[in-house]
Amino acid sequence: MNEPLVDFHTHSHCSDGILSPTALVERARTRNVGTLALTDHDTTAGLDEAGAACVAQGIRFVPGVELSANWRGQTIHVVGLQVEATHAGLGEHVAAVRARRRERLAEIGERLEKKARLPGRELAAEAGESPSPTRLHLARLLVARGHARDTQEAFDRWLNRDKAGHVPAQWPEFDRVMSVLRDSRALPVLAHPHRYRLSSGQLRELTAAFARDGGAALEASMAGMSLNDADRIASLCRKFDLHASMGSDFHDPAVPWNPLGRWLKLAAGLRPVTELLNTAAR
Repeated sequence: MNEPLVDFHTHSHCSDGILSPTALVERARTRNVGTLALTDHDTTAGLDEAGAACVAQGIRFVPGVELSANWRGQTIHVVGLQVEATHAGLGEHVAAVRARRRERLAEIGERLEKKARLPGRELAAEAGESPSPTRLHLARLLVARGHARDTQEAFDRWLNRDKAGHVPAQWPEFDRVMSVLRDSRALPVLAHPHRYRLSSGQLRELTAAFARDGGAALEASMAGMSLNDADRIASLCRKFDLHASMGSDFHDPAVPWNPLGRWLKLAAGLRPVTELLNTAAR
């Protein structure tokens, strides 16, 4: 029980998490996390703060990012580990995506204003102040202003498909995102593959494309993953010779089902992504 945990998928308030990078690291320390990656959505804004906090707490830090992509009309997320935050190509890419996020929020605000008679423009402007704004920021504001009981209801009532504030996402194509990560010398990890609404055949095709484009690992150990899902992802790791990553996708300490940290123990035959990390990772 004293063996340190690892976590290669976490979020701070630099994207849609609740905690600051420093507070996230402090919480990781209380959870006995020995290796931590910060992987905010389409931004590297919190990496310097998180790295410094990890040094202070004696935690090995792996700088990361989670990039949004389009694959056959579906949103796919790819985590990049060991990113170079100063890499020009990566910086240009995430800046463009953040601009697109703000444009989408503004359009959502307009629709909420016109179709639902909500203060959509005001809420969208406030949500857009985040370094990497997301619809979750807007959902939280809808809750805070009394327009929904919780964020799930905010999505179900106002933001999901066929609702007043629905605006389809327009993300960069999957192969473009993979190219950006390769060029920045990051380790690409396919985030939560078990959550996508894909058939078994489609998931195999996605994993095959990911492997061909230089993918390194699949997230194979996550909180809430069923035994059946774990077996499916483990089989894909073996079939396509991919490593296995472990992460919580942590956002909010008030959500009890996905605490920070995962054990390194994996299904037979799977190789942990830690084998690929540079020994010099700060």
